[in-house]
Amino acid sequence: MFPPVFATCLGQDWPSRDRHYKQAKLHMLKSWRDGLERKLAAVNSVIGKLEEQLSREPAA
Repeated sequence: MFPPVFATCLGQDWPSRDRHYKQAKLHMLKSWRDGLERKLAAVNSVIGKLEEQLSREPAA
């Protein structure tokens, strides 16, 4: 299912494995954040465009 991200650090001592795990977790969380920021930017763009269109239309 998922690639063995942590398999490369099995032969290392505990502090090295812990650091590797934390770096992998940080990378994963930053990837999630980047994806969410892209989605939020898209939503904000659509909202801005709709507000612009509504402000140009005459009130019904």
